[in-house]
Amino acid sequence: MTENMVEALANVDESPDFTPREKLALQFAELMAVNHKQIDDDFFTALKQEFSAAQIIELGMLIGVFIGYGRLLSVLDLETPARTTEVTS
Repeated sequence: MTENMVEALANVDESPDFTPREKLALQFAELMAVNHKQIDDDFFTALKQEFSAAQIIELGMLIGVFIGYGRLLSVLDLETPARTTEVTS
């Protein structure tokens, strides 16, 4: 991802930095993280128009891994690790 793409994550729908396919994948990730019960048959129909069944499973698995990783970092209080000071020899 480019620096512009990272900044554009705050407003994915309006950003020209992402393709419609990428926007759909990002929407899938957002829904999985925030409100997975909102993912309905219509959303899966949209996913199936852009991704194969294997790609949807792989995308879903990777999203789940990263959600879990983020939650683990949170519970271990590692989201913002303390910055180390200059090491002297």
